[in-house]
Amino acid sequence: MRDQKHQETSNVPPWKPDILPQIEHMIAEEKAGRPFLVLSHCLPHGMPSFMLIMHNAFELLATPGRITMLGEVDGNRMRRIYLDGRPHPEDPDLTLHGHSIGHWDSETLVIDTTAIAPQAYIAISEAVGIPNNGDMHILERLHLAKPDVLYDDLEIMAPKVFDATWKTTRIFRRYPQRHYEITEGECAQEDLIPGKDQFGNDIFVPNPQGPYGSVHTVK
Repeated sequence: MRDQKHQETSNVPPWKPDILPQIEHMIAEEKAGRPFLVLSHCLPHGMPSFMLIMHNAFELLATPGRITMLGEVDGNRMRRIYLDGRPHPEDPDLTLHGHSIGHWDSETLVIDTTAIAPQAYIAISEAVGIPNNGDMHILERLHLAKPDVLYDDLEIMAPKVFDATWKTTRIFRRYPQRHYEITEGECAQEDLIPGKDQFGNDIFVPNPQGPYGSVHTVK
């Protein structure tokens, strides 16, 4: 988290002039106590936000021809990175996570991601970010800087909102002395509370909402 906060303040994306007022407005709203919850819409966080603001634990699963990334964040959604030599599809169906292919450069995993839906946010924090608006292309280099410390060096090309390529790094740490299990997470669930239907079955019902989220917490 400390690394991310440093990036937020010291490595600002090269926003286009017409985009910058939107970002400045979001920052001001957050400081005023009215944050815009960038990723609270229960869609996948998508790329690059999946990597830029991943606060929770995640797993890397290496299987023949593919690496799969699973995380608690984002409703247990996942990224698939294909290592079997396939190219990007010529006529892809755009998705929020896009299409990722990779290869090993010595001990560095190089990932190329395209076919990202224009609605996928570039989120630099929980309260600041905008959709990429199309034609985004992401290159990543994942490598162990030292045992149990994984660096993700990203180059994000978003010509609809950036004036230049944004290079940024996210740092992830492994704690082998602790035992973590990936738990179920679903963004809609915090807007629901246990209840009963007309037949007495256990169901979830809407949780009363205030301007900044749920107003009742079930203990």
